[in-house]
Amino acid sequence: MDNPQVSLQEGERIDDLLTHDLRIIQSEDVFSFSLDAVLLGRFCSVTPSARAVDLCSGNGVVALLLSTRTRGEIVAVEIQERLADMADRSVRLNRLEERISVLQADLNVAHKELGHGQFDLVTVNPPYLPVSSGDRKTNPHIAAARHELYCTLDQVLAACSRLVRSKGKVAMVHRPSRLTEIIVGMRQHRLEPKRIRFVHPRAGEEANIVLIEAVRDGKPEVRLQPPLIVYEGDRYCQELLDVYYGHADKLVPQGMKD
Repeated sequence: MDNPQVSLQEGERIDDLLTHDLRIIQSEDVFSFSLDAVLLGRFCSVTPSARAVDLCSGNGVVALLLSTRTRGEIVAVEIQERLADMADRSVRLNRLEERISVLQADLNVAHKELGHGQFDLVTVNPPYLPVSSGDRKTNPHIAAARHELYCTLDQVLAACSRLVRSKGKVAMVHRPSRLTEIIVGMRQHRLEPKRIRFVHPRAGEEANIVLIEAVRDGKPEVRLQPPLIVYEGDRYCQELLDVYYGHADKLVPQGMKD
């Protein structure tokens, strides 16, 4: 891809996303994307024309990944000005301005600009830790990415419910330790869990990531998908290698239907 020139701030760099020749602006001064975001971008169910919104978008990695799976409009919502600016420049870097827009906004009020029930899909990689939990980093960008400084889990789910259409889908990545809260909260906001997949670092180790997808106003029925084991020895498993290098359009085990 012939990428246009974009300005970089001090300490920023351009990294390859590997898949589909995408590139992204990152910096050691802010929270860089991790495996969680890549998993979310491939786990969620997306139709070819789905209109999607990504909340807690950070530097826009999930929105960029979604652009490889849908031709529909994608909106990346991020409250932090620095990260929203990085996401916007990454969109321009990949010449995706006509398909992805970045909205710097608090997710609690994003519906005032984006409307109620206007999206087929909502994705979110929210902060995992309550404000009172663990040591908070002094770097404000990293602290906000890890702790619920700007939004609680309940507020995240409420925002998802407002933005997604009836029968639309909401996909989230989080920590397994909060799965009960997530399921209870989803149901309180008319989001019915439908697919759950646990991610384990290695065989025999506890899961450290959970992927969950819900349908707004859906009927009760949840499927637990086969676990994803990240490492085989000292390398990623073949499923993840396929995802990273663009050979897999989605993170669903062979034979598993939406």
